[in-house]
Amino acid sequence: MIRRIATVGGLTLVSRLTGFIRDVVMAAVLGAGPVADAFFIAFRLPNHFRAILAEGAFNAAFVPAYARTLEQSGPKAARLFSDRIAAALLAINIVLLGLALFFTPWVVGLLAPGLSDDPERYNLAVTLTRITFPSLLLVSMQTMVSGELNANGRFAAAAGAPILLNICMVVTLLFAHWFPTAGQAAAWGVLIAGVAQVLLVGIDAEKHGIGIRVRMPRLDEPTRKFLKALGPAIIGAGGVQLALFADTLIASYLPTGALSALYYADRINQLPIGVVGIAVGTVLLPEMSRRLAAGDEKGAASAQARGIQLALLLTVPCAAAAIAIPDLIMRALFARGAFTVADAAAAGMTLAAYSIGLLPFVLLRSFTAPFYARGDTATPVKAALLAMGVNVALKLALAYFGSFAQVGLAFATSVGAWINLSLLAVFARRQGFLVSGAAIGKPVTKLITVSYTH
Repeated sequence: MIRRIATVGGLTLVSRLTGFIRDVVMAAVLGAGPVADAFFIAFRLPNHFRAILAEGAFNAAFVPAYARTLEQSGPKAARLFSDRIAAALLAINIVLLGLALFFTPWVVGLLAPGLSDDPERYNLAVTLTRITFPSLLLVSMQTMVSGELNANGRFAAAAGAPILLNICMVVTLLFAHWFPTAGQAAAWGVLIAGVAQVLLVGIDAEKHGIGIRVRMPRLDEPTRKFLKALGPAIIGAGGVQLALFADTLIASYLPTGALSALYYADRINQLPIGVVGIAVGTVLLPEMSRRLAAGDEKGAASAQARGIQLALLLTVPCAAAAIAIPDLIMRALFARGAFTVADAAAAGMTLAAYSIGLLPFVLLRSFTAPFYARGDTATPVKAALLAMGVNVALKLALAYFGSFAQVGLAFATSVGAWINLSLLAVFARRQGFLVSGAAIGKPVTKLITVSYTH
């Protein structure tokens, strides 16, 4: 398992490093003004839906169901199951895409109402969203194929796919003078990357005989179990995305540059989340699903303990550094071109607020994995929705009614993450599969003490 985590983590690190290059180029080309704000809204909207329909809810329900079918009924049954689910996913995405493209002005106005006072940002956000939104369909199919690959123990292509997004966006931004605006250059880069990502995982899946052949859905037993798990997962993922929608909505009323500060701070915060948290979670979910399907409860618990221990050992130093020297980090990484020292300072304060919640952000996938692997998507929903309620209330209090601007939004997000993780631990303890502190070990506690006191 450690080797697989290293594979995913290594490729994710390459993805984050190329993502940093992308963000440096984007900051230099777009700056932190109205064009950048409009693009970040257009970039976030399909990402919110992707997190609900693809990487979040769908993955949580599909990977355990596919792994269980593969373990208990063999490759042919698993292939048939995935083909039928693919047809349903494709149909849902086509309908959603058509509605989104037709109602784009209304959607942008609903989710970022503060832009209505700035026609330039609003109109540009509408234009850019119509370019980026079709990437949802492409990424949804890529995520499903990636789930199949992961369940079959193949992680490289799926983990490497995000690298293509960064490469495509850098290329289009470098040739921004060919486009009407730099924002359109970035938006087209997103869409082109979606095509490239589907091709990458699709070719790898076909190479190993697990590609998708779309077939008519049938309500057989595996499909019913999948749908039963999918419903609560969608509600939970939707709750999380509502909290993120609140960021976009409230930030649209804040001064120009708030959305950009949130974006760049979140990008740095996402580095350890992606390299460690997502890498561990990506490997842990199919690993626990296979072990539980085979009746190996002890092996599943051991896998989770190893994953949590590794995540903590790698994350604690990152959190300590981001809280201690956020301004220095943001100035060193982004203060060039159209992105000023003042912009870096604003993003630095936001980074410090995000980093308070870095540990729970990283650990969430490891703590939800035992629920999802058992087909229980409802319990994580309870934790997510309760945390979301506190999160959104705190966002309004600190950023909208208070005077903490985007820093308040980031801090509220961190508080919500701690509440979410704590609730998951309580629920796991009640159900009898909370990993023990002894299994994680004293070295982690010792490292936390050293990191925060030196």
